[in-house]
Amino acid sequence: MRTKDIVERARSFAKPFRVTDGSDFRLKDVDPDDTLGIGSEDKSRAKEALATGVEALGQLQDMLYAQDRWAVLLIFQAMDAAGKDGTIKHVMSGVNPQGCQVYSFKTPSSEELDHDFLWRCIKYLPERGRIGIFNRSYYEEALVVRIHPEFLEKQMLPPELVTKDIWKERFHDIRSFERYLTRNGVVIRKFFLHVSKREQKRRFLERLENPEKNWKFSANDIKERAYWGDYMTAYEDVIRHTSTPEAPWYVVPADNKWYTRLVVASAIIDTLDGLKLRFPDADAEVKKELQKVRASLLAEK
Repeated sequence: MRTKDIVERARSFAKPFRVTDGSDFRLKDVDPDDTLGIGSEDKSRAKEALATGVEALGQLQDMLYAQDRWAVLLIFQAMDAAGKDGTIKHVMSGVNPQGCQVYSFKTPSSEELDHDFLWRCIKYLPERGRIGIFNRSYYEEALVVRIHPEFLEKQMLPPELVTKDIWKERFHDIRSFERYLTRNGVVIRKFFLHVSKREQKRRFLERLENPEKNWKFSANDIKERAYWGDYMTAYEDVIRHTSTPEAPWYVVPADNKWYTRLVVASAIIDTLDGLKLRFPDADAEVKKELQKVRASLLAEK
């Protein structure tokens, strides 16, 4: 399949889930089980499309690295067991590791708590020519920190700065930060893998019943599940306030892993294609030198 056809197909998969203006966004309008009419009988074809997309993604990433003009930041947020790790693993399987960086953000350290809330993520922003992946991110500051006030207390902010408007202020700071990055050549795409509470339960039980998956389970996952409604409200608020044309959210149905991966891969392909990437041209002097080297190699006995 031609690259142009792959890109056009990728765009059709990704566009329905892109949010560039969150003012009217409602999370309940997105069905976690949605596959846009692609049934289980089409699952094998969807996997073939993913494989083709992964190959195209590898080629685009090669040009991104060679051109060395843009950096790409991919942010993944989700409830536990939504499939972030698996999606990153499968979608990025065709990418040269030399041009890709993955960072997972866990509970902040004491050093990180002594800095502003963006500091620990700023340290790991991708360089030009590379794709950076944040498995969770600074958005935790408007999600888990919002739901658990004790986490906010640990940040030791001056009391007068912790007002009823603190979340609106953080949304404003995040938008400004992402606008700054965009103006400096960092392309941002954000993915919320939207899994249903029912499917999360099924995956938790699978982790508990399968010895090879026990390591994936944490008792804290069950504790956080009790705050499901609060998290859905917080995610909706985040997407409503931080979706912009330059840094859109993709709210991806996540009850079917094969479909989730297809949509995410498609969104990344569409993004990279939009950068008009190409391999840099060698100037006349360099070409002349290359010809000399070629002649030298051919003259060897």
